[in-house]
Amino acid sequence: MRTTTLRPRFALAACFLVGLSLAAISASAQTATMGSGKIHGLVTNPDAAPVTDGTVSLYLGSGGVAPNVDPKYVLNVGPDGTFHGDNIANGTYSLVFRTPGMAKDKIVDQIDNVQVTPGADTTANIDMTRPAFMAKLSPEQRKQIEEAQKKNAAILKENSQIKNLNADLGKARADDKAKNYADAVALMQKDAALKPDAAVLWIELGLAQAGQGEADKAQPDKASQATQELTDAATNLQKGITMDQAAKKPDGQMDGAASDKLGEILATEGKIPESQAAYDAAAKANPAGAGMYYENETIMMDRVSSSVPAAADGIVPAADKAIAADPNRPIPYYLKARALVAKATVDSKTGKIEAPDGCVQAYQKYLDLAPNGPFASDAKAVLAQLTAEPASSSKGGKKH
Repeated sequence: MRTTTLRPRFALAACFLVGLSLAAISASAQTATMGSGKIHGLVTNPDAAPVTDGTVSLYLGSGGVAPNVDPKYVLNVGPDGTFHGDNIANGTYSLVFRTPGMAKDKIVDQIDNVQVTPGADTTANIDMTRPAFMAKLSPEQRKQIEEAQKKNAAILKENSQIKNLNADLGKARADDKAKNYADAVALMQKDAALKPDAAVLWIELGLAQAGQGEADKAQPDKASQATQELTDAATNLQKGITMDQAAKKPDGQMDGAASDKLGEILATEGKIPESQAAYDAAAKANPAGAGMYYENETIMMDRVSSSVPAAADGIVPAADKAIAADPNRPIPYYLKARALVAKATVDSKTGKIEAPDGCVQAYQKYLDLAPNGPFASDAKAVLAQLTAEPASSSKGGKKH
């Protein structure tokens, strides 16, 4: 199952939440009166994004806050940008937002004349997109905000595109599973053209083209078309692998699966050294899957060995790599044994079959792991021949 998707980008954090000086408090600050209520609100930065940390301090009075005045209440801003306060004494307050660790004589934003009334839940949002806040900033700060807003707009647009591309990836994979390769190919060709820097799209395109090529290869009238599809698949798989390997955090599982399929295609094209290199690359990219990749290499070397002599010589080395990576896979033992028994000789004097070293052991290990496996009967029959004692040509007479 392939699960790799494109990742959305994060919007830029507001680096312009700098401290402004406190406004002077009026001489006639109000005092709290009888009764209490609640207050809640949302703190948003100039990009209209929630601020994820800090405090909202409530100062009694309507004209501002002085450095030597302590707040009546201090409310924490949560990771969603909201703050809440219960049992807030009835009165008029100035609300001051500060970032963590900000000096007492500095603020980020201030909202005045917020009235808390008994039994009510007052909403008091601290919205830094409002013109009054922007007017307090320096020209340089406003320029930074405008640049960040432009970048974030581009990021949001890209994230919207990524959302659509991920939906297409899901559909393409479903099409592959249903053998609707042509639909998957068309979808991935469109998406790879839209976002050519996404390795996963090229790899998914290559996998779909490989499926289409393998399906068309079974039809005689589509032989040349299948050849081109498999060639295109190899090109796009390699393109995606190279692109992802150059990334800061390559996706080992994706690259392993792509290299595994690339090795299969190259083997069918008779490019044995290139195929072997692709399987080695798969194991390097995703060591946890090395046993499976090398088993696939062994199968492909065996499959094309009748038409490509170099592949026949690659069966045993591939099987040995598979066995070293995962000694509990039975198929590599059987294919290794079958490749070795093909080189068996017969002793002209004894008539005994002499198999190369490791042949008998490989057959026996296959039977140990898969006593009822698909090749168990063949393995038992060959083993019986290899271990049988040759019939004597004459018998000695009994001495009297």
